[in-house]
Amino acid sequence: MLRRLYDWVMSLAATRHAERGLGVISFIESSVFPIPPDVLLIPMVIAERAKWIRIALVATVGSVLGAFLGYAIGALFFDLIGRPILEIYGKADDFALMTERYNEWGGWAVLFAALTPFPYKVLTIFSGVTGLNLVVFTVVSIIGRGARFFLVAWLLSRYGAPIQGFIEKHLGILFTLFMVLLIGGFVAIRYVF
Repeated sequence: MLRRLYDWVMSLAATRHAERGLGVISFIESSVFPIPPDVLLIPMVIAERAKWIRIALVATVGSVLGAFLGYAIGALFFDLIGRPILEIYGKADDFALMTERYNEWGGWAVLFAALTPFPYKVLTIFSGVTGLNLVVFTVVSIIGRGARFFLVAWLLSRYGAPIQGFIEKHLGILFTLFMVLLIGGFVAIRYVF
């Protein structure tokens, strides 16, 4: 089954709808979707290595625009739901202290999440909740997401054939490793926040 899914994604990556799909996945992954855009970016670059810059740009722009949606979700729904709950439990002061600390160091947290498999959407939403400076949020999102997607795309464009062979040969273990990193990111969130 994993092989069929891989073959399907590879065939989708070569269609005329691939860039739009990558843009949409990148957008929604930054705010609500659990699967990172790399699942489409990687086969797209492997399928058309000469377009690596364009593909990385589509992923970056979609992801940064989606980050604003995540920020808005945090900013809008916290006042409606989160703050009253904190007040009921007498934790509004604790949250205010945590917000102050996050806003002092939150840019680094967003940059970390933008560059790594850590679920980026968690920090886009949390940045909206805490009111992280929007300029800081935007700059670190562009730098982090751009660095991540451009680096992956460049490496694939430069070493595509050997990487594709490696992926196809070790598909099962790579999928398992990816899932461990994804789930590990969610577990880390629980203990960090």
